[in-house]
Amino acid sequence: MSARVESPEDVIDDVFASIGIAREAFSPELELRETGTLLSVSTGVAQVSGLPGAGFDELLQFPGGARGIAFNVDEDSIGVILLDDSWKLQAGDRVDRTGRVMDIAVGDALLGRVIDPLGNPLDDFGPVDAHERRPIECAAAPIMDRSAVNVPLQTGIKVIDALIPVGRGQRELILGDRQTGKTAIAIDTILNQRGQDVVCVYCAIGQRASAVAKVIATLRTQGAMAWTVVVVASGDRPAGLSYIAPYAATSIAEHFMEAGRDVLIVHDDLTQHARAYRELSLLLRRPPGREAFPGDIFYLHSRLLERATHLCAERGGGSLTALPIVETEAQDMSAYIPTNLISITDGQIYLSPTLFELGALPAVDVGQSVSRVGGKAQRLAFRALAGDLKLAYAQFEELETFSRFGARLDEASRKSIEHGRRLRACLQQPESRPVAVAEQLLLLHALTAGLFDGIDLLRMNEAEQALRTALVQLSPGRRAQLDGADAMADADARQLVAFADKVLEPFRTTNATATGLASSASSPPLESSAQSAVSARSP
Repeated sequence: MSARVESPEDVIDDVFASIGIAREAFSPELELRETGTLLSVSTGVAQVSGLPGAGFDELLQFPGGARGIAFNVDEDSIGVILLDDSWKLQAGDRVDRTGRVMDIAVGDALLGRVIDPLGNPLDDFGPVDAHERRPIECAAAPIMDRSAVNVPLQTGIKVIDALIPVGRGQRELILGDRQTGKTAIAIDTILNQRGQDVVCVYCAIGQRASAVAKVIATLRTQGAMAWTVVVVASGDRPAGLSYIAPYAATSIAEHFMEAGRDVLIVHDDLTQHARAYRELSLLLRRPPGREAFPGDIFYLHSRLLERATHLCAERGGGSLTALPIVETEAQDMSAYIPTNLISITDGQIYLSPTLFELGALPAVDVGQSVSRVGGKAQRLAFRALAGDLKLAYAQFEELETFSRFGARLDEASRKSIEHGRRLRACLQQPESRPVAVAEQLLLLHALTAGLFDGIDLLRMNEAEQALRTALVQLSPGRRAQLDGADAMADADARQLVAFADKVLEPFRTTNATATGLASSASSPPLESSAQSAVSARSP
C-alpha cells in the first residue's frame, strides 16, 4: 500500500498554520535597560554620559566586548577605568550596564595555570574550567572570626626562619632597592612549600614580560606550579589591569582560605600598583596629594592586606599569608608608599644594596628587619636558638662598625667579630635552593656552639655542605625529632652538637683562628665577608 504524497499546497498550508499558532502564543515582554554614550577616550580611562543608576565599581560593557569599571560617579558623567585596549573605542559608542561588580573565576581548576586579572588564560592549556566566581573586592574577615598567628610558614631561607620568622596568616613586607633579590625571596618561599599543603598565588603587577617569564620558568622547572596560581598584569597592558590585579589574586586566595586551606600570596610589587592607581587618578582629575598620589592611597593597600588573616576554627581554620613587595629608591625607607605599607603590615624584611654588592645573598639586613609576630610563629626548636643568634649578630654588627675606625680591640671583641663573620657566612645560601628544617636546626646548633669559629672563611661553604650531607647519618628518630614541632631536650642538643663537632673536625686548622684574630683589627671588616660570600655562591 503506497503512502499518500502531500501536495505543495498542503505543505504550505501546514507552515502557515504553524506560524499562526506561534504568533498567537507570542506575547512581547518589555525590558528596562540603561544605556549610556561614550563621551571621550584617553589612555586607560573614558568618560561616559547617561547611566543614572550606575554605582561605584560597577562593571560596564563597551562595544567589541571591552569592559570598564565605574570609578568616578559624578552628577553629569562617569569616569571609567578601562580593562581592555582603548584603541577600539571611539566617542559616541554605546555603553551598557551589567548590574554587577568585577569578579573572577576561582577554584582548584586554577592550580598550575597562568591567567590575567580578568581570568583569561595566558598559557597554552586551553580555557579555564572553573564554575565558581568571586568578586575581586570583598570585605575583610571580622575580628571575631580571626585567630592568633601561631603556626610557622617555613620559607626555607635560613636567615628568615631563624631571625625573622613568618607565621601563617601574617603580612610580612619585603622591601629594598631594585635588583636586590626581593622577588627571589618570595619565589624561594613558594618553592619551599612542597609537601606543606600550602596553596601559593603569585601576582605580578606591572612587571616586564621577560621577568615574569623567568619566574614562571623557575616554578615549572622546580615543579612548583602544581600548587601555584600565577596572575599576571604585565607592564604593557592597560593600567586598569595593574590596578585590579592584586584584588583579583586575593579573591582567588580567599577561596582556598575559606575552604580551610593555608594559602600564601605574593604581590610583586605594590610600588607598580600604587603608580598605576596614581596614573588613573590623575587622568580622571582626582586631586593629587603627597608625591602626586591621591589621598586614598593608604586605603588602597590597607583594604587589600587586611584580607590576609588566620581564620578561627569555626570558619574552617584556613589562613592567608601575604608577602607584599615594595621598591625603595636610594635606600629611602621613609618614602610615602614604603612607610604606608610598613604601618599596615606585621613586619618587614629589608634587603640591603651594600650586602648585595658584597655578594652576601640573600642580602637581608637583620638590623632593619623585624617580625612583629616573632617567636609565637616559630618552632620551639628555632625559638630556643634564635635569642642567642640575634644577640651574637647584633654584637657583631656593632663591633664591626666600630672596628672600621682602626681601633684596637680586645681579645673578646675580636672573637665576637670572627664568630659574627662565620655566622653571616653560614646564613647565606644560593637562590632557588631552600633548606629543610632539620638541616637548618643542625646548622644553627653548630653555630650557637661556636663549632664554625675554627674554620677558615674560605672553607665555610664546604663545611656547611658536609654538615648538611651528614644529616643522613643520624638515626630516623633523631631526624624526626629535628623535623618535629617540640623543643629539644638539653641532653639531645648536646649529642647533636657532639655529632656536628665530629663532622666539622676535618675542616678546622690550628692557625685559622689566630690568623683571623690577628687580621681583624687591621683588615677592612667587610673584605673577608665578601670573600666568604663568593665562596658561598660557588657550586
